[in-house]
Amino acid sequence: MIDRATSSTAAVQQLRVAPPAGARALSWAVFGFSVAALVVLAPFVAPLLLAAWAAIIAWPLQQRAARWVHGRPLSAALLTALLVCAFVIPIALSIVSLSSGALELVQRVQQVKSVEEGLKALSSGDGNRFDFSQLDPQRLIGLARQYGARALGAGRAFLSTVSAVVLGVVVFLASFYTLLVQGESARDWLVDRSPLARGHTQRLANVFAEVGRGMLIGTGLTALLQGALATVGYFVTGVPQALVLGMLTIFSSLIPSVGAALVWVPVAIGLFASGRTGAGVAMIAIGCLVSTSDNLIRPLLARHAKLRLHPLVLFAAMLGGIVVFGAAGLLFGPLLVRLASEGLSLLKEERESNTAQAQRLGGSEG
Repeated sequence: MIDRATSSTAAVQQLRVAPPAGARALSWAVFGFSVAALVVLAPFVAPLLLAAWAAIIAWPLQQRAARWVHGRPLSAALLTALLVCAFVIPIALSIVSLSSGALELVQRVQQVKSVEEGLKALSSGDGNRFDFSQLDPQRLIGLARQYGARALGAGRAFLSTVSAVVLGVVVFLASFYTLLVQGESARDWLVDRSPLARGHTQRLANVFAEVGRGMLIGTGLTALLQGALATVGYFVTGVPQALVLGMLTIFSSLIPSVGAALVWVPVAIGLFASGRTGAGVAMIAIGCLVSTSDNLIRPLLARHAKLRLHPLVLFAAMLGGIVVFGAAGLLFGPLLVRLASEGLSLLKEERESNTAQAQRLGGSEG
């Protein structure tokens, strides 16, 4: 009996140490399928990520709306329509209007020959515009012959980019609606199929939601409010391309310590250099309000969307993400860094738990 029990225990231990060949083959097959699935979904990872974060943020509102209209599908459809009207359409129109303004601003700055002229170009509306009257039919034909192939390539690249953006928006809206309707079942499906322990998977899922709230509300909304306030200042002081400068202010506000001052300070200096003293003083007053508003807005939003990353680490993660992943790295960088931080915390807790358990076992044997 003892020999049979001993051989049975040895067989179980052998199975644990060396899994059957079929299990190893299945593991490799699942790994290959997972990599292939990631490759297929790679073009739409950013829209899917944004949709998941937006659905997490909108979930409490979805719960209330579902009680009012008596059904999740209808409430999800209403929230999706609200998202389109409040964000998707305004952002698309802003991008279209900002494109021409940005090109004009870049063209104007490229023509300057000194720093003083550059500062004046930021705050002065006397920029040289392209005269389309010079493009008579014969000149257009000559330009087409000279740059035809290059223009055709640029046109194809433009159409490819527009197609990718349109498909990304469709995936984002469809995913947002689906997650609002079936978010709980999707979460349970992922938790049940995760190779990690259930508690670890839940911790990492909480980190995912934390980064989404922190990036979209804590960081994104703070930068957006600062950019909006600065844009009002640019309009009030009569600065050309106020929308473009406002967009630059949004991105510069993400930089720790300096922030929005990287944009409004040169604009104010340019106003003084152009002889517009009153507008320069007004720009300084509004700019100081923009820079100090970060100390008020961010703590208020952090109550609902606190991202447990140091501002410098967050900024470095965003820049590093852009270098590695392109524009989508603005989201991937902070997410991967925060997940890595939480993963290290889980490993430390596991190591401490195993050490404590080993000490207890050693004490009981003694």
